[in-house]
Amino acid sequence: MGHLPESETPEKRVRARELGLPLGRFKPGRHNAITDVEGVLVGHSTIIQGEGPLRPGHGPVRTGVTAILPNRRDIFMERMTGGGFVLNGAGEVSGMTQLMEWGLVETPILLTNTMAVGAVSDAVTRHMVEQNPGIGDEHDVIIPIVGECDDSYLNDISGRHVKREHVYEAIRTASDGPVAEGNVGGGTGMLTCDFKGGIGTSSRKLPESLGGYTLGVLVMSNFGKMHNLRVGGLPVGELLAEKFKHMPRRTQNYGSIIAVVATDAPLLTNQLNRLCKRVGLGIGRVGSYAAHGSGEIVVGFSTANIIPRRTQKMVYKLKILLDQRLDPLYEAVMEATEEAILNAMCMATSMTGVNGNFVPALPLDEVRRFVSACQPIFSSVKKRAQQPGTPGVKGKAAEGDKPEHAKLRGAEGIPYPTRPAPEPDIEDSSSKKSSDT
Repeated sequence: MGHLPESETPEKRVRARELGLPLGRFKPGRHNAITDVEGVLVGHSTIIQGEGPLRPGHGPVRTGVTAILPNRRDIFMERMTGGGFVLNGAGEVSGMTQLMEWGLVETPILLTNTMAVGAVSDAVTRHMVEQNPGIGDEHDVIIPIVGECDDSYLNDISGRHVKREHVYEAIRTASDGPVAEGNVGGGTGMLTCDFKGGIGTSSRKLPESLGGYTLGVLVMSNFGKMHNLRVGGLPVGELLAEKFKHMPRRTQNYGSIIAVVATDAPLLTNQLNRLCKRVGLGIGRVGSYAAHGSGEIVVGFSTANIIPRRTQKMVYKLKILLDQRLDPLYEAVMEATEEAILNAMCMATSMTGVNGNFVPALPLDEVRRFVSACQPIFSSVKKRAQQPGTPGVKGKAAEGDKPEHAKLRGAEGIPYPTRPAPEPDIEDSSSKKSSDT
């Protein structure tokens, strides 16, 4: 494991929410993690070995694998609707071409370093064939979904130290509940805005009036420059850039971020694609401008519908959320993405990797001081999830006083019907009847 320089002292790491940051108006789920979406499991395998000069094939090693299992059942036989979005494509998620074409997730989703994608894909394939021997024979072939970021500033990436056993470990240990963050799994060697980054996650639970759906985001965060960093909307990076101005940092690597979105809202592929686009807004909140050499790639899925691989029927039924009800999910995914990235930074610890390259942890005490100075502003803002808006006028009658037909709502929250149906023209009707006769 990397060491801290003498001038640095370890501090207790806490998640972003514990710093008192303004992180949106929707409440997180029980664990504030992607695993708050029922059936979603997450597991890690972390590899930290050696120190000193880079010796390709020998180390130092600072890498790993993170596995996201979309359901507790067999995702190959019980597939889910999926989608995605590429904000900037200087990165890779294998299997994404088929995902976007078919709109189906049928394998676990794995996150690792750039040069381990092939090994991880091979291991996932082996695992799935062991579970489903008919793959490639009575069933279709598979293309596992594997996302990557470049951890070469800290890791012997060309040594390709991620092996089959690490992939199996990540899948085997996947569980619901709290998710380990920071220097774990695929995020072990990752940076964010010149501080230590890695794996982070967050969730949002919509109020019942907005559908009551749960949405979670998990990121492998490895992007950005210090001066661009925003924490809870505050220009913390500009403040810290002066303190760390003499610190060596990576210059040849733009970094990337892979995000995975899960929700129990019943969404079609085109709706998931649109939801994934809004992840880019959350990434931008933290300071990314999607640099030329950076890869911002998002994968999403909904657990609400199961698409069976084997059925005697010609059709299957889906629950579908009305498009007009997507706005709260858009806002929630932006909030959860921002918090997931900040959680990765807040939970990550300082690390030394290849050739003595040192990456500091985000100094939480400095962030606390900045937040405390702005606290009077935060406390003056009442954060409350708004109810769906309905048109109206001053002095309108209370809901309970309205006639029954006026309590009905259309897809956009507009009272339905909005005006009485026109009375039939009796004279015209009589004339028509006479003429017909």
